[in-house]
Amino acid sequence: MTVDQPQPNSTLHIVRGLQADQTEDAIRFFWQAFSEKLRVPMGPSSKAHEFLRRAINPDHAICAVDQNSQLLGIAGFKSDDGAFIDGTLQDVISLYGPLSGLWRGFLLDFLRRDCEQNVFLMDGIFVDDQKRGQGVGRQLLNAIADLARETGCDVVRLDVIDTNTAARRLYERFGFIAVEDYSTGILRHVFGYSGATRMHLTL
Repeated sequence: MTVDQPQPNSTLHIVRGLQADQTEDAIRFFWQAFSEKLRVPMGPSSKAHEFLRRAINPDHAICAVDQNSQLLGIAGFKSDDGAFIDGTLQDVISLYGPLSGLWRGFLLDFLRRDCEQNVFLMDGIFVDDQKRGQGVGRQLLNAIADLARETGCDVVRLDVIDTNTAARRLYERFGFIAVEDYSTGILRHVFGYSGATRMHLTL
């Protein structure tokens, strides 16, 4: 189901679901946002883009678009029915090969977060580099909170890495609070960050 929600900024609309003709922009924005973190398990970029084409679940995306339906940003989410990036180990192996796919799959599994009862789990939020600072992220967070309420959840959860201080400030201004810190340990050399913080928004 697609629900178009006009925002106070009349040039921005929130739409549930990613359209097929927006997929390539979604992949590009995703890789802009997360390539530093994912370059080892998913690189090179050409392979990463192909993996994302296979793995994206359009039904688990909330999209910000302009008046011409041009994609501006996405908030992904995870539920018992799937996740925004929904690739399997078999997808990884088929793309990267058996040996390379196994260790890449292990690293990607380290990043996986499980659903919890009454907790709405975000699965990444990212905005076109050229549209940052224009309120797109806040509108996507508003839409995530609305969808969480509709699904009967009383908490929204996200995880923010320790190097992304700008994102953490946005979440804190929105009302998220830190509930747990965890370390990547030796894998900090792989992912490029030392730890992350679980944050909750109580609805």
